[in-house]
Amino acid sequence: MSTSTQTSNASQIQPNPQAAGSGSPKRKKILMSIGAVFSVAAIGWGAYWAVFSRFSEETDNAYVQGNVVQVTPQLAGTVTKIFADDTNLVKAGQPLVALDTADADVAVAQAEAQLAQTVREVRTLYASQAQSGANVSVRQAELARARDDLARRKALAGTGAISGEEIRHAESAVTAAQAALEAAREQLASGKALTEGTSIEKHPNVQRAAARLQEVLLAQSRSTLYAPVSGEVAKRNVQVGQRIDPGAPLMAIVPLDQLWVDANFKESQLREMRIGQPVTLTSDVYGSNVKYEGKIVGLAAGTGSAFALLPAQNATGNWIKVVQRVPVRISLDPKQLAEHPLRIGLSMRAEVDLHNQDGKPLGEATAPAVALTAYGAADFVDARTRQRIDTIVAANLK
Repeated sequence: MSTSTQTSNASQIQPNPQAAGSGSPKRKKILMSIGAVFSVAAIGWGAYWAVFSRFSEETDNAYVQGNVVQVTPQLAGTVTKIFADDTNLVKAGQPLVALDTADADVAVAQAEAQLAQTVREVRTLYASQAQSGANVSVRQAELARARDDLARRKALAGTGAISGEEIRHAESAVTAAQAALEAAREQLASGKALTEGTSIEKHPNVQRAAARLQEVLLAQSRSTLYAPVSGEVAKRNVQVGQRIDPGAPLMAIVPLDQLWVDANFKESQLREMRIGQPVTLTSDVYGSNVKYEGKIVGLAAGTGSAFALLPAQNATGNWIKVVQRVPVRISLDPKQLAEHPLRIGLSMRAEVDLHNQDGKPLGEATAPAVALTAYGAADFVDARTRQRIDTIVAANLK
């Protein structure tokens, strides 16, 4: 009985050669198919890397940046009008905020009166100069007459008709006339020192009074704050009736046509990057359908952590290496910005084309200097002031 049981168990344990022969080719086929798929995938990935991937670096750690131009007053005052609000587009030179001008108006009136008075005083100097010249001629005539009198008296002294006392009086008269002539000449020289080599319009006193008028007119013009650049108003902090101090930030203007992108690449991605390499950028606002064409223009002087408010301290016992990121500045096409406007702080995705290696490495070149210009009312104020000064001077020369 036990022998038959063992025989049946052995027959059950023994594999069926027919079944094994039929299953082995199928498994091999599946394994070969899987291997072929992975091989094709590996070859495809290798080809993609060799043709495309190794010539590009990309990051989604990129953000739109731009100039934030603060509008600040240059003098204290009370706000009377506000001409622009947040999200408004303004042009350079457009009025933004007006301050109370009562004190400035009084100062301008006083300066105009002082200029008019100074012109008249300088006219008096020139008139006194002519009078001093005539006075010298009078003193010269008096001295000549005194000398003639003294000569006649000395000629009659031998006859006894003239006493010695009269001769002494005549000599004293000559001395007095000569001193008066010297005094008149000194007065003439003093007048010449104040008027010689200049005219009434160019006299230092008139120029000083004109400069004072220009100063108060400039202060009066600063009672109105103009937009320094064209752009969009942001962060308006001023209210009507508010008393403001010089330098207080009232609002900011962002020139939306002068934006750029700071793409934070890993330090290991910077090896093949060069100045001038093209960059393709996409924004989360418009999606992948809108592509911006940019160029690398520079590399930041340090990593993001180096300029952080609380920089990381790596000199500790539990140190773990962290790959750092360095901001790479990418310029944008103004035409594309006009067609698809961006805002500061928006997320971007940047992909750099590394094919062109003709440019300088990022560490050896810096971005070209950009001259930022802003509207200034100085030229307008100078022209208006000069016209006002000429009018006042001409009116008081008559």
